[in-house]
Amino acid sequence: MTDYLYELLVPHFKEDLPKESYPSVHDSTTVEYLSHLTTLQLDYLGDAEPKSLAQASHSILLSLQSLSTKSSKSIIASADHLNNLKRELSALASDTGLVREEVLALDKAAVSFSERYSRNGENDVLDRRKRALLMYRNVDRLSDILDLPTLLSSAISSSNTQGASGNTNYASALDLHAHVKRLHLLHQDSKLLKSIYNQAEDAMREMTSNLIMSLRGQGIKLAAAMRTIGWLRRIAPDLAGSHSDEGSLGALFLVCRLANLVSMLEALDPLRELADQETIRRLANKDDVINGNAWSGGQQTERYLKRYIEIFREQSFAIISMFKSIFPSAETASSDDLGIHFKSLELKTIAPVHAPIKDDPLLPLPSALATFPIHLVELLTEILKQYMPNVRDKASRESLLTQVLYCAGSLGRLGADFGMILASLENDDSDDPEGDEPPEWVAVMKKHRILASRLELLSGTFSGQNKVASSSISAASKLRSP
Repeated sequence: MTDYLYELLVPHFKEDLPKESYPSVHDSTTVEYLSHLTTLQLDYLGDAEPKSLAQASHSILLSLQSLSTKSSKSIIASADHLNNLKRELSALASDTGLVREEVLALDKAAVSFSERYSRNGENDVLDRRKRALLMYRNVDRLSDILDLPTLLSSAISSSNTQGASGNTNYASALDLHAHVKRLHLLHQDSKLLKSIYNQAEDAMREMTSNLIMSLRGQGIKLAAAMRTIGWLRRIAPDLAGSHSDEGSLGALFLVCRLANLVSMLEALDPLRELADQETIRRLANKDDVINGNAWSGGQQTERYLKRYIEIFREQSFAIISMFKSIFPSAETASSDDLGIHFKSLELKTIAPVHAPIKDDPLLPLPSALATFPIHLVELLTEILKQYMPNVRDKASRESLLTQVLYCAGSLGRLGADFGMILASLENDDSDDPEGDEPPEWVAVMKKHRILASRLELLSGTFSGQNKVASSSISAASKLRSP
């Protein structure tokens, strides 16, 4: 129905209106209006409908006029934008093509970048970044490792300033050095750890020097010496030898203590200078002494020798006893080595059965203690031979020789008695050149033995009295007990 009605109305459209502007029969508005016309009566279509359409057209015109008045600027701008829209759309199309081409190039670059910097491949830049990231993550550990040489040096220097109270710092320094050494063994290819290890070794060499200097100090006690030797065993195991052998530490200990003894004896140089002056005067008056004139000098020499022998006795006994306490295994070795010295006296000794036979004739090396007492005795003998001729007073000479015998007895308790050196101290300028009287050292030794026997007798009597008293006390206590 609407189609037939539309065909009836087409001839009545305006003639100046192009056909392209005709409303379409399929338009919903057109179909709705044609359907509305079919519902109206014929009289209404002839009179009321044209008026209604004219009124609607007039109201629409007024609305358009009002709208154009209010929105003239927006309409003009919209018209301008509409005129530029075509040009902008063409530019957008060309830019879209360029973007499409650039996206393809970007995709190729992204694929090339992913292939170049892939984790599965090898790349120097990635390796540097990985190392930098790893260093950043472990910066605290690296800082602690770099501080190890400084901590080690601080521990060693603080131990030197604190003295005996710095034992804990020495132990901490040894622990730090062991930690650095362990790190160096685990990462031998690291240049950083190698540099730190070299610095730690320098610090440990400084600590070794300090420990050796402490062995040369005066008034060192047995406990301190044992701790120092223990630290040296840990620092320089190549010097320590095995657990049953003193190694080179025994010789080092003796050399250090000998240096301390020599320094203490050198402190007597003012007295020695006075003794040398008396020696010069004695040699100048040698002819008068030979002719029978009495020599009245020797007092300064006596003072020097008394002080010298006293220091020698105290320090030599302390050195050897301390050595035997620190190196107990060296005592048996030194006793076996005494047979070597007895061969020079043409004495027959039986070699121990357990002595191993080795290819090297120089092994095993003798203990350092085997020859150390001989060296000490040589030092004392040289001084006595040089200065004893200055002392001519009989009482003074006997006093000095008795002091030497006490010194020899002190070392004799440690197996180094040298009392027979008195025979080598016979004075060439004696008052009895014909030799009618017995040698001076014989009388001195007799007096010394008599005095020693009396002391032993007194000590035995005192110990016997103590035993009797203790036995009587125990018997009385038994009687009182029920």
